[in-house]
Amino acid sequence: MHPIAILLVAIAAVCHAVWNLYAKRAADGGAVFVWLNSAVSTVLYLPVAIGASLLYPPQWSWVLPGAMLVTGILHSGYSVALQRGYQHGDMSVVYPLARGTGPALSVAFAVVVLGERPGVIGLIGAGAVIAGILIIGLGRAGGTGKLAAGVGYGLITGTLIASYTVWDAMSVGALAISPILLDWGNNLTRTMLLSPHSLRRRDEIRRVWRRHRTAVLVVATIAPAAYILVLFAYRYAPISFVAPARELSIVIGGILAWLLLREPQAGRRITGAAVVLLGVIALAAAK
Repeated sequence: MHPIAILLVAIAAVCHAVWNLYAKRAADGGAVFVWLNSAVSTVLYLPVAIGASLLYPPQWSWVLPGAMLVTGILHSGYSVALQRGYQHGDMSVVYPLARGTGPALSVAFAVVVLGERPGVIGLIGAGAVIAGILIIGLGRAGGTGKLAAGVGYGLITGTLIASYTVWDAMSVGALAISPILLDWGNNLTRTMLLSPHSLRRRDEIRRVWRRHRTAVLVVATIAPAAYILVLFAYRYAPISFVAPARELSIVIGGILAWLLLREPQAGRRITGAAVVLLGVIALAAAK
């Protein structure tokens, strides 16, 4: 995998793990929390989107808003499912399953539909990343019902991750849409889609903002930055490499959850982390 792609994915992984930690802390915020951070992101990144448009003028056609609409719909489902998962399940189950299911389906789609051929080493690396994520995630969940909820939401979220991963990679690749514009349009679309639900709940908006203001601001700031880096990485490496490699975030997230949320089973996480790192090394070595 291209060194620039590796660097972009590594930085994005750190950012992704951090914002998910804050999203977990705001688990009771639900769709209103998603609406708030999407709206704040739309405002914060507007100057960046304008600057990108001036420096690299896009092709103004139906393709641009169409791509923004589709990615916004997919990301809306993903964000709400993830937040619901954090509300009803453990982060140590929801996050690994979501992040593991996504790249597994992404690689399968890239190979079967897009005709990508990552080679034996690349496929072994992708498989190792996914196996490591599952080792980290399939531990204690705090009860059968909580485990079932965590697994269910994790799988739903992972399926949506795979969907937007493939769509967004094609948008910035084949359609040549600016990653910055695409992600800004994603946040704008999410804000619009969730507004009818959220604006009817003014008391809930005030409660979530008062209780989780820091989490809203952190997610609104670094979640778009993390994903924009991944979108740029797609320009240097195929989906079948980038999608699994970005799951380094699960290792970082597991460590943060253990240290800051006091979640148990450090041994399982360390073992899974080692498997993930071996997989990423294989992906980096793949040609």
